[in-house]
Amino acid sequence: MALRNIIEEGDPILRKHCREVDEVNERIQMILDDMVETMREANGVGLAAPQVGIMRRMFVAEPAPGEVYMFVNPEILSVEGEQDSEEGCLSVPGMIGRLVRPEKVTIRGLDRYGKEKTLTFEGFHAIVMCHEFDHLEGVLFTDKATELFREEDMPRDEE
Repeated sequence: MALRNIIEEGDPILRKHCREVDEVNERIQMILDDMVETMREANGVGLAAPQVGIMRRMFVAEPAPGEVYMFVNPEILSVEGEQDSEEGCLSVPGMIGRLVRPEKVTIRGLDRYGKEKTLTFEGFHAIVMCHEFDHLEGVLFTDKATELFREEDMPRDEE
C-alpha cells in the first residue's frame, strides 16, 4: 500500500463528475487500499477517488474505528429525514461547515471484490456516506453549507 497526495480545493478535478469503474480488478483494489491508508494517515473518516486525483466513482469510509466501507459505482437509493451536521474535509483543510444531511441513507454499490451490496446508514454514518458520495458528483460540503468557519474560529458550546 502507498500514501497518495490529497488534492485540495481550487484544483478543478474536485469539481468534475466521476466516471464509473468498468471492472473491479487488482488495480482498483490496490487504489482502494491506498485510499484507506491515506485517509487514516490524514485522520479522516472518508476519502473519495477524486480527492487523490482519480476520476472514478469510488470512495472509502471509516465512520467508526475499524469499520471500513468501500463503495465502487455507488448509487443512493433513498434518503430519509434530516439532521444538522458540522463537517470538515481533507480537501478543504482548516474549514468547518454547518449543513443539513439526511438522517438515513441507503446506498447500493460494489465492494472491493466486485460484489453488489446494499447498505443503510443512519446518523453520523449517513453524513459520512453522503459527504463522500457528493465528491463523485463534483460537489464539496462548502457548496451546501449554511455557515462556514475557519477551524480556529469555530464557535464552541460552553460546558
